[in-house]
Amino acid sequence: MFKRNTLGLGAAALCGALLVSGCANHMSQRSEHEERVERKLLDHSLQIDVGEPKVLELPQRRVKINEQKTFEVTEFEVTRRYDRYTPYQPWREVYEIPLGAVAVVGGVGANVVNVFALGNLPDSVTRDWLSYGFAGLNPFMNVQSNGRAQQNLAGIDEVQRDKRTEYSSLPWSERPVQVKAGKQTFDMTTDRNGVLRLNLLDSPFAENDLNHVGRLQISVEDAKDDVHSDSTLMLSGNLRGKLLEAHGLIYDDLEDDEVSQWVHRVKRLSELGLEEEASELEQSLIELTRNDPELQAEFLKSLTKDAGRLVADPGPN
Repeated sequence: MFKRNTLGLGAAALCGALLVSGCANHMSQRSEHEERVERKLLDHSLQIDVGEPKVLELPQRRVKINEQKTFEVTEFEVTRRYDRYTPYQPWREVYEIPLGAVAVVGGVGANVVNVFALGNLPDSVTRDWLSYGFAGLNPFMNVQSNGRAQQNLAGIDEVQRDKRTEYSSLPWSERPVQVKAGKQTFDMTTDRNGVLRLNLLDSPFAENDLNHVGRLQISVEDAKDDVHSDSTLMLSGNLRGKLLEAHGLIYDDLEDDEVSQWVHRVKRLSELGLEEEASELEQSLIELTRNDPELQAEFLKSLTKDAGRLVADPGPN
């Protein structure tokens, strides 16, 4: 009795296994091809170019900051292989079995005709009809259907095509920079070209006494990659001695001054060696007098006579 039950269970298990394995109609594999590129960061640095000379003699300086990276670039050709199959749906047997019988009969007939046709009939008639017919007659399998096909990833093959080293150097564009002057630290920003424009006569330096500050420490940092760089720009004693006087000449109220005082300011800035600041103040005063032609003419004449400035004619107002 025990042996009979064991044999019965074994037979049932075998039939169940055959039933499960026969449910899916396996189809030809499908492959996908693509290219994949891996970029591995080998080196990352920030370069600060404070320019020449290293000792600042004038209040303005353009500091160039670049971000440099080195990558190892590897190219792969990737092939993904998928197993395709038509999942089993029992209700489809209602029409697949009779259609399968018709296909088998047609396939047998086509093969007979193919003998007389010396094998010239296409495989889609002689073989595919039989294949479709036997799959349709199988009650535990549906015929192949591309519309219902499902797939599983069978494997991935990768072939390395190329490996090279790439370098990049890009401006530290519109990124933060810290400038330390003595005990004060200023948060500044580069322009789109990665240039930090320092002007000790402008904000934020103008509001602070730099007379006892001997250097500016410029710092940049990329927290993402933990990259940091510093550079130092020395301030000459001669420049520090000029800053306070130059600031007054530029920013003290202009509208209540006489023309002679305007000319004195421009001339004095030039004498201090701050020719760029003298020209900027000169142009500001010309613009200020644009709506008063007589005052403007007086100012231009005095600039030429008393300050020895070569002033271009601003043209009609």
